[in-house]
Amino acid sequence: MREVAVIGVGMSQWGELWRSSLRDLFVDAALAAVKDAGVDVKKIDSLVVGCMTSGLFTGQEHLGALMADYLGVKGIPATRVESACASGGVAFRTGFLEVASGMSDLVLVGGVEKMTDVSADQATRALSAASDFAYEAYNGITFPALYAMIARSHMERYGTTREQLALVAVKNHENALKNPKAQYHLKLSVEGVLKSVLVADPLRLMDCSPLTDGAAAAVLCPLEKAKKGAKRWVKVAGIGQATDTIALSSRPDPTWFEATSLAAQRAMRMAGVKPSGIDFAEVHDCFTIAEICAIEALGFCKPGEGGRFTEEGHTALGGSKPINTSGGLKAKGHPVGASGVAQIVELVEQLRGEAGDRKVKGARRGLAQNMGGTCGSAVVSILEKV
Repeated sequence: MREVAVIGVGMSQWGELWRSSLRDLFVDAALAAVKDAGVDVKKIDSLVVGCMTSGLFTGQEHLGALMADYLGVKGIPATRVESACASGGVAFRTGFLEVASGMSDLVLVGGVEKMTDVSADQATRALSAASDFAYEAYNGITFPALYAMIARSHMERYGTTREQLALVAVKNHENALKNPKAQYHLKLSVEGVLKSVLVADPLRLMDCSPLTDGAAAAVLCPLEKAKKGAKRWVKVAGIGQATDTIALSSRPDPTWFEATSLAAQRAMRMAGVKPSGIDFAEVHDCFTIAEICAIEALGFCKPGEGGRFTEEGHTALGGSKPINTSGGLKAKGHPVGASGVAQIVELVEQLRGEAGDRKVKGARRGLAQNMGGTCGSAVVSILEKV
């Protein structure tokens, strides 16, 4: 396989964007990525679109052809991929494979979701399609409830505290204050998190990621071509994907994200690194407990130690392993189909030294962990500065 580079990235603004349509958001991010790459959009060989459930959120499917048309590149191969909230990560892996295989030389990967055009009840139902619908959603179990069970299990098994969960939210909101594209620029305190509305015990409103409209995009090409012509590029050093049971009740340990662990092992083996070789990471913090479980499954700390690892400041911007410097899904926002691609955007900006006040000093290698549902699917990507 050919080695692959990311030569351009772009994002739309994220938030409750009433005046922007699904296609508007995608085209905004795609054109920003193409401009950043310094290439002509007409030179794009193929397009991959990550989106979880635009049919339920906006009534629109058939996104590959639609986005190619509105981007002005109709005629090229264009494919929409879905893996629940991991759709963006899978789109990036699909684009990577297309370049690595030699099928295409210039691939545009994008992720998009428009979530706020429906009521909260409709959005909850749409998102519940990422769970085992017949055994979980049909019986009234929502994602906050599923992650609340994970949190309660983690607290009972390992002694993880409510305050440690709150610290994840406080830290990620602090990082989002430095990210102009983030949905929320809201400073939190542990007390504020603990006093927010109870959603599903022990999780409160400020433990939960929001409904978000937004898009993100990246341009990929062969590494050798990037070296010859691109002004700024970052190497894709490793990438891995895995699955697990969708139903939480089918797992021997609900606190262990097996799909993330397997995907990370594959990505790290490909990149030739260990967890200690990762300088910073963007992880899928759809709920505060998700970040704690993710850093354990990635090998940044031992199982059960994620809460203490966070409390000791290791995951903070100046810590030994900065996590979610963008603000994460919690504060940057979580337009489910776009979140995985936005993680790539953050990695690229960090490695190019363009992350402003949230810059990780001396970073040479970053990791993105994107997962679907309660980690029924996961993609881990490792990018490095060469």
